[in-house]
Amino acid sequence: MQSAYRHFHSTETAILKVLSDIYSAIDSQLIVLLGLLDLSAVFDCVDHDILQRRLHVRFGLCGTVHDWIASFLSGRSQRVLNRGRLSAEWQLLFGVPQGSVLGPNLFLLYTAELFDLIAECGFTCHTYADDTQVYLSTPACDHVDAMEPLASCIERIHDWMADNHLKLNEEKSQIIWLGTRQQLNKLSVQALTLPNATVQFSTAVKDLGVVLDSQLTTANHVAAISRSCFFYIR
Repeated sequence: MQSAYRHFHSTETAILKVLSDIYSAIDSQLIVLLGLLDLSAVFDCVDHDILQRRLHVRFGLCGTVHDWIASFLSGRSQRVLNRGRLSAEWQLLFGVPQGSVLGPNLFLLYTAELFDLIAECGFTCHTYADDTQVYLSTPACDHVDAMEPLASCIERIHDWMADNHLKLNEEKSQIIWLGTRQQLNKLSVQALTLPNATVQFSTAVKDLGVVLDSQLTTANHVAAISRSCFFYIR
């Protein structure tokens, strides 16, 4: 359920997997509740102690291999050069080195527990790096009942991320209902109330570069691509 930093996987495979599940649900006369979660600077917030403990306990890395990774993460520092002046040196206690081969893989291992948590809430999850998509299909007549599990799931994700020194931005997360016009007309609720924000349901969202509207017409996406093309032509 993770399409980043893997052979033969990309944003394309991620969006195709999610859309395939959505189309299958719509063909069964269901509607789909899709949440696009916004995470803040997750690569910079990985806690080295938590990561090393997780690599040992969950993934069984120990001995020399564990020491290699500890050495890779430790002893790093940073400075900022501004207008010819160099700042003091700061030791880095958080984050994985970006631009490295190992850094992204360590991030994926650090956040792997999220998939178990989301599955326990009854949702399907697919991610590309830190772009997280959670979704659930339900009959339109039961759409109100589906909202409480999503709110509970997002709250649990928020708590898990806080425990792991990461941050979920509820106010920047997007939620959309997907389905046929006839099924969507049965919906009555326009917003999802979360502990730290109230999120309005969107009529169109941008998911991994693709604009999805509620009825999956692709009209908004085609219009966006056309605008971009005309801009470069001009």
